[in-house]
Amino acid sequence: QVQLVESGGGLVQPGGSLRLSCAASGIIASIYNMAWYRQGPGKEREFVARITTTGMTNYADSVKGRFTISRDNTKNTVSLQMNTLKPEDTAVYYCNAVQRSGAFNYWGKGTLVTVSS
Repeated sequence: QVQLVESGGGLVQPGGSLRLSCAASGIIASIYNMAWYRQGPGKEREFVARITTTGMTNYADSVKGRFTISRDNTKNTVSLQMNTLKPEDTAVYYCNAVQRSGAFNYWGKGTLVTVSS
């Protein structure tokens, strides 16, 4: 059974930092492109950041320079370091794994990040 479990969400003040983690089980994470998406209140789910099996990364323009995605294939985890958080970063953050062939696509249940003073 494949599971992606996010952790690290919470309440943080504007300008603060949080680190999200996603633990994958039931898959060999090293053959999956891993990504983070988010869904804010009243909004559609949107792409945040991706890291490929070879370590290449790309980011949404709205988070570029503030967020950093990384992976540890030895631990089957992917992380999202979020700095200089803004109220508009408030959302449920979801972990996504897509096998590099595209044959399989998995989602976690999400972790809530609230940026507010």
